[in-house]
Amino acid sequence: MEAINILLVEDDDRLASLLKRQLEEITYRVTVAYDGQMAKKLFANEKYNLVITDLILPHINGIALSREIRKLDPNVPIIMLTALGTTDDKVEGFDAGADDYLVKPFDFRELQARIRSLLKRTSGPEKSALPTNLSYKDIRMDLNEKKVYRNNREIHLTPKEFRLMEYLLQHPERVLTRDEIASEVWGVTFDTGTNFIDVYINYLRKKMDKPFDEKLIHTRPGMGFILTSS
Repeated sequence: MEAINILLVEDDDRLASLLKRQLEEITYRVTVAYDGQMAKKLFANEKYNLVITDLILPHINGIALSREIRKLDPNVPIIMLTALGTTDDKVEGFDAGADDYLVKPFDFRELQARIRSLLKRTSGPEKSALPTNLSYKDIRMDLNEKKVYRNNREIHLTPKEFRLMEYLLQHPERVLTRDEIASEVWGVTFDTGTNFIDVYINYLRKKMDKPFDEKLIHTRPGMGFILTSS
């Protein structure tokens, strides 16, 4: 089996050394970068299966680094580590392209579980075997070009908004719980005490529903959300 290659971006020498040792003990191959500029150069010249990055970094912070990585590889999983854990902080990280968000201090077993979940998601069926377009009513999504249209008008979504809209389109006319959305869209089980899912649903409504007469994204109080015309 080919080794899993992880880029770890952390400017705290002690934490970087600890995480590197723990990850290597479970057979991952780990390269450490101590600042965002170094990480950007490493990523441009090496193939990585997953990136773990701190948010606050010298030269290029984790938000800017995630955006740069997304330009080079739209699909590589990114886990962001930070001491900042508000909903706004999480939304900013997700909008930059992060797939997961882990607040310091954390249990290494939690990090390990999230790595496994993200790697499992990205090692699923070959893209060629998956549908390249999704549609519901007047919404159309092109999965190859990462574009979404409503009534033939292109709607510009952030990476996480796009993934959430994709999941809704994959399950139209079915109520999706917050736990299910957190697991399937973000890849792990999040603390549902935070309201970031509601924040993203509201973002989608403003872009996908508000400019149009027919509203398609609905809340079912106490249950979740549904893409439906009724």
